[in-house]
Amino acid sequence: MAPNASRPPSAGLAGLPEGSPEGLREEVSQQIAADEAELEDETASSTRSRRRRAGLDGALLCESVSLLPARKPIVLAPDAAVSDALRAMQHEHRGAVVVTRDGTASSPLCGIFTERDVLLRVVERGHDPAHLRLGDVMTPDPERLPLESTIAWVLNKMCVGGFRHVPVVDEADRPVFVVSVRDVVELLVEAFPREVLNLPVEYGADRQRAREGA
Repeated sequence: MAPNASRPPSAGLAGLPEGSPEGLREEVSQQIAADEAELEDETASSTRSRRRRAGLDGALLCESVSLLPARKPIVLAPDAAVSDALRAMQHEHRGAVVVTRDGTASSPLCGIFTERDVLLRVVERGHDPAHLRLGDVMTPDPERLPLESTIAWVLNKMCVGGFRHVPVVDEADRPVFVVSVRDVVELLVEAFPREVLNLPVEYGADRQRAREGA
């Protein structure tokens, strides 16, 4: 090809064609305007989504505690050995057992024994779990919620009272299930799967990629 032969314009910066400064300026202006319009659309969509989500949040808190993915409680009697409670908690992957008068779910709740009790009342005091009664180290007459209470009440007990496990009882004060912090977390993940599960593996990884591509 001759040195002075005309060539088609090559792709310039950001895919813009090379040409006169006026033409390049026009192309850049148009691209900026398009980006701003797209950003406005995304912002408006995000605002609408947040408003819808806020309404959903309020509705979720007003739902019954029965919506939580809690399981039937492990029930033991006050005379049961602490070692029995520990084995049951380990086998069922639970953080607490409830205690009733006769060790069944058919009698009223009289106590709860949690991981915190294991640490503070058994391990820290050097007790032998095999020779220790559950009634001696349980938390007696624990805070509880009726079956008709809402999720907001569960969060209130956990936040204000500092409890990681909240027993839920029927009208006769018999244990129905125990709500754990993990149950609440699982409910939130089920309610907001896209916002929780679609995050990058590491915090800030998406921003790091944006900086590298800038």
